[in-house]
Amino acid sequence: MQDRTFLSTSTAADFAEFLDVDTVADDLPEPSYNVAPTDRVAIVLDSIKTEPPTRRLEAARWGLVPGWAKDPSIGARAFNARSEEVEDKPMFRSALEKRRAIVPTSGYYEWKTTPEGKTPHFIHPQGDEPLLLAGLYEWWRDPARTDTDPARWMLSFTILTRDAVGRLGSIHDRMPLFVDEAHAEAWLDPTTENVGDVLDAAIDAAPRVAESLDDRVVGRAVGNVRNNGPELIESAA
Repeated sequence: MQDRTFLSTSTAADFAEFLDVDTVADDLPEPSYNVAPTDRVAIVLDSIKTEPPTRRLEAARWGLVPGWAKDPSIGARAFNARSEEVEDKPMFRSALEKRRAIVPTSGYYEWKTTPEGKTPHFIHPQGDEPLLLAGLYEWWRDPARTDTDPARWMLSFTILTRDAVGRLGSIHDRMPLFVDEAHAEAWLDPTTENVGDVLDAAIDAAPRVAESLDDRVVGRAVGNVRNNGPELIESAA
């Protein structure tokens, strides 16, 4: 799991239109070909502070920092969460109930272990539509900052995973929990009371998305987070 990175090369406008976003934050990070844990990326969430909930595209740090954390360093160990465990783990249980997000991406990298070493694969949709990953988010208040400091709140997220299937299972034993369009609304809805059913439906539907994806071997330069450009997704074959 430590080897996984993803990329976000679509614009905020593309993501906003695809997911019917109501408001777009003005501090979204630039598109990236090599997103790593602790980087900031755009996520979609339905705010529970309005009625009906407002769908927002926000910048968030990859690596979940729960509200009770003393400092944000805990997020470096919580960039992924096993979907079969989130209902039972205090780290994720509260976010699963009310703070579910979708992480729209253009694809992600996974490393396959071979006798010759690890080989990176770029896994992506066949068309131009974004790949939707199930996530959880949290707001963390920095106790060192004053109430008037706009940076006192940090938004962070984690990406859920499940057992990999089919061709993706031959690359790695885990894969992100993909969300199809049919389940996106239910996943984002913070008012739902049947959270377990929503999670189970997403887990069951993810293999259908997995079967529709393409992959290709790419160069090992993606393993260095300082590298960031379109050449990273070019075929190495």
